[in-house]
Amino acid sequence: MGARLGEEGRFVNLASLIISAVSDATTRGIRVHVRSFYVPERSSPQTHEYFFAYTVRISNEGEETAQLVSRVWIITDGDGHVERVEGPGVVGEQPVLGPGESFEYTSFCPLSTPVGSMHGVYRMVQPTGESFEAKIAPFTLAIPHALN
Repeated sequence: MGARLGEEGRFVNLASLIISAVSDATTRGIRVHVRSFYVPERSSPQTHEYFFAYTVRISNEGEETAQLVSRVWIITDGDGHVERVEGPGVVGEQPVLGPGESFEYTSFCPLSTPVGSMHGVYRMVQPTGESFEAKIAPFTLAIPHALN
């Protein structure tokens, strides 16, 4: 796929950025589905401020209850800069999901480039005290037509 000249003369390796704006991964019965979108009314391309939102649906498709206790996000911008964001729960909550239950939320990610990507994990704990990491598959953050 090669590279192309991006904004301000920066070369962008398109092959490293083409990931779907939707991701879906299941780990030990915990399904994490993410859809991202660009928010132009909160963005200012003239000052290199691009605002993205993403909606996450976490579903327990397994047979055991699990609580989301923490998260780790890996955010990569179009210049290859990587930021790690971690903390307790999501949007101020630590949802407990019984079999067949889901939790959905929307959050945000500002970038200084018109394209980037995110992936990560949710730390889940079962009633037995056993914990595991539910994978959040990579997804793209991109302004419309940025990757055409």
